[in-house]
Parts: sequence; C-alpha cells; structure tokens
Amino acid sequence: MNGPPKTLSSSLTFYSKVLLPIFCIGLFGVGALIAFSSPYPSPSPVAWIVLSVVAVGALLLVWGPCIPLKRVRMDDRTLYISNFKTEIAVPLRDVAEVTEDYGTRDHPVTIRLHSDTEFGTKIVFIPKQRWFGWWWSSHPVVGEIRGAVARATGAPTARA
Repeated sequence: MNGPPKTLSSSLTFYSKVLLPIFCIGLFGVGALIAFSSPYPSPSPVAWIVLSVVAVGALLLVWGPCIPLKRVRMDDRTLYISNFKTEIAVPLRDVAEVTEDYGTRDHPVTIRLHSDTEFGTKIVFIPKQRWFGWWWSSHPVVGEIRGAVARATGAPTARA
C-alpha cells in the first residue's frame, strides 16, 4: 500500500457525525421552543415531554452512533484517525482488535487499541458502502486492517 494513506471510512462520515446531529437537535429544539411559547402562563405537560425527548435524543447522539464516529485512513505502518478537527497517527502495531457490527447496513467497524490516545482506546468508523453481500459477509476493510496489522507486527496470521 505504498503512497498516500488510503481512506477506509465512508464519505458520509462527516454528514453522520456532524450534520445529522445538528439537524436533528436543531429541528427538535425548535419544536421545544414552539411548545414552550404557548400563550398560557405556564408550559403545558406536552412542552415538558418535547423538551425531555430533545434532551434524551441529544444525549443518545452524543454517546450513541453519530458523534463518536471517526474518519480513518491507513498506510503500511499507520492509522490516521480524525474527528474532523484533529488528526492523530496510531502505529498499526498498537491495534489490539478489529471487529464489526453485522446488525446494521453500515457495518460499523471498531478498532481497539493497546494504549490510550487522544480519542481513547476504541475507534469507531463507518466503512465505505458496498452494494452486494453487505448483510451476510464481513466487510473487506476488516480483513484489510487485520492483514496490515499482521504485517506491521510480523505476526504469521492477523492477530487483530
């Protein structure tokens, strides 16, 4: 894999990580403002329900599937991980495990690291989409990372 790092994550990562949460929280936030701006002296129970849904939804986005997503690139020796503000370089030999979630169309990939980084020890990204075989087989990027880790560590088989 000589040359510039290869992008492993989907081009929709920025949309999923940044734009979707802003849109959803903004839309429901406007709904909460409308619910609280009733002509009655005190907010109705519906207003409090809407506000609760906005708060829970925002927390789920922050700790759930959207905000933790990272942009991931890789060359022969290094993973380049970005949150679109900061990019860090992690040697492939620091990868402890590579797994994926078969339960969703996006097949999120999780990379666990041996040591802590600015982004923690767990990196989650959405790989590039594929049109066929997505629900019954492992995404090829998982094998690609495992193979690169094996070569970087000198392991006879992929340990990651």
